[in-house]
Amino acid sequence: MTQNFQLEVEGRFIQITNPKKPLWPEIPIEKIDYLTYLINISSYLLPHLQNRLLTTIRFPHGIHETSFFQKNCPSYAPDWIQTYTWRKTRYILVNDLPTLIWLGNQACLEFHIPFQKYNQTSPSEIAFDLDPMDLENFDLVLECAILVKDILSSLGITAYPKTSGASGLQIFVPIEEKYSYDDTHQFNQFIAQYMVDKYPRFITIERFVKNRGKKLYFDYLQHGEGRTLPAPYSIRANALGSISTPVTWEEINKGFLPSDFSIHTVKDRVNQVGDLFKPILQVQTKQNIDEILTFINRSL
Repeated sequence: MTQNFQLEVEGRFIQITNPKKPLWPEIPIEKIDYLTYLINISSYLLPHLQNRLLTTIRFPHGIHETSFFQKNCPSYAPDWIQTYTWRKTRYILVNDLPTLIWLGNQACLEFHIPFQKYNQTSPSEIAFDLDPMDLENFDLVLECAILVKDILSSLGITAYPKTSGASGLQIFVPIEEKYSYDDTHQFNQFIAQYMVDKYPRFITIERFVKNRGKKLYFDYLQHGEGRTLPAPYSIRANALGSISTPVTWEEINKGFLPSDFSIHTVKDRVNQVGDLFKPILQVQTKQNIDEILTFINRSL
């Protein structure tokens, strides 16, 4: 399959160009392989992209060539692509498989989404972003994640972890959609500062990389209005083709590397375990943090 061809997806006709173009040369993964992944994972990925303003990273000539962030929908996009304009930017809403495949053909290799839907002003979740200096320090990430879980559990909060797909881990807390970003920032900063105060040996909130040493960065600032994190099941543009993958606390206790979850393995994994992040989307899992916010405000 070396020539361009037209693909019918749910009644939409999408021109697939350069299907043999190598996007991940080392693995190797060509564009057609990537599109196949998107089709196979779509029933798990699309619910998490639903009604979220998309920021994507495009690599037109593969992961080792020039890339760029794309927020604005291109002028040449088909008229059936759903969009929403927020703060003068016309974002794409990836609400169906044809849109996903059209983006895949554009070599949109990473899908980053905000913490709220386009028609809401309140976040749907809080996310704690644990960011090590490199993969050599991933054991610190796992250790910190368990400590965060223990703190949240002591507060009566249930949390769901996923790999970033790069070198870190993110812990999501689904919340009632009534809180402001000021509220969630307070919560996130409170947990981050508690972690630094209790474990200064290996956790930091220092923003400047050169001042962190080998410590794990607890990035509480990444959660905020307009900020984004990789969507669950989004591939990342690294040499291993690793995927931002929901994991269990048992797996974190046992230990793993982010590279264990790649474009070659994740589809079989979800066929076995399902979508471990499905609870994030369910109304019944949304949690009330009123008492915690009251305590934090009294402590200030």
